[in-house]
Amino acid sequence: MTWHPATVISSRGASGFRQSHPLERKLANDVTTLLVASTGGHLAELHDLLPRLGLCDDCVWATFDSPQSRSLLDGQEVIHLPPAATRDLGGALRDLLAARGLLRGGRFSRVVSTGASVAVSCFLPASRHGIACHYIESAARRKGPSLTGRLVARVPRTRLYTQSRRWAGGRWRYGGSVFDGYQASRLATPRPVSRVVVALGTHERFGFPRLLARLLKVLPPEAEVLWQVGSTRVPRMPAGARVQVPYAEMQQAMREADVVVTHAGVGSALAALRAGRRAIHVPRRRRHREHVDDHQVELARHLDRRGLVVAREADALTVEDLVEAASWTVARTGSVGPFQWTPT
Repeated sequence: MTWHPATVISSRGASGFRQSHPLERKLANDVTTLLVASTGGHLAELHDLLPRLGLCDDCVWATFDSPQSRSLLDGQEVIHLPPAATRDLGGALRDLLAARGLLRGGRFSRVVSTGASVAVSCFLPASRHGIACHYIESAARRKGPSLTGRLVARVPRTRLYTQSRRWAGGRWRYGGSVFDGYQASRLATPRPVSRVVVALGTHERFGFPRLLARLLKVLPPEAEVLWQVGSTRVPRMPAGARVQVPYAEMQQAMREADVVVTHAGVGSALAALRAGRRAIHVPRRRRHREHVDDHQVELARHLDRRGLVVAREADALTVEDLVEAASWTVARTGSVGPFQWTPT
């Protein structure tokens, strides 16, 4: 892989981005908060939590370059770091080298991250320079911290927050959940299952062929389907399958859909909820080599108990489940309280 140093990108609206500049060039404004997250669910969480963090100063994002990050963060200043996959030591080291250059200039006084390994890469040089570090564990972690959470807990001057009351305690403070404020209600007249969005995530290492193969059997043949499949491959791929779909396009498609089917990732769940859809949430399983562990199982069960998703196993998904999901809508229930953290 060819490594490129981190670059600063200032978004200029829907028309695109201006030319990249090396980090060494002096930056003119007084931004103090660096928001760090890998793309996917981690970035979606931090983006949704940001209004509840109560930050008054300007913020800069540090993440990977992807259709999601360019669409979601359009209009904001973004620093693109070298991409790092799940448990990718080489990628984490490249991020560490980029973060050292980024954080040595004294521009930032605070770093906030929702993971994953890029949090460790940025927290290590930040702590060395006396910069406050704040780590918010993913809402998907219902039983305890992730590997990233356990690693950043060893970094000096790092404050730790969980989105699960279940294991809060000690240094881990419960701050609230990114899923707070959503409520599902049953429709008087269910929607027909005629427009469907399928979002299997964009992980380069882990596909989800069990779910894709099952959907090809149970989806009505006349349904109009947007397929976002990531790295998933099956012998007969559906027509129009796409590796990634930009954030804005995906949100619009979900708002117009009768049914949304997703893997049990935080980002996919949030996208469906924002679109007013109670998605069918299907967890990846470690025993099928669909992820590194079974945290998606816990998240699917948690959100199902809250009534925000219809949790189903990939091999058991039925037409009746599609009809059930089409019978619900989701809305915000008024204002949501601030995330409980200590920003200083």
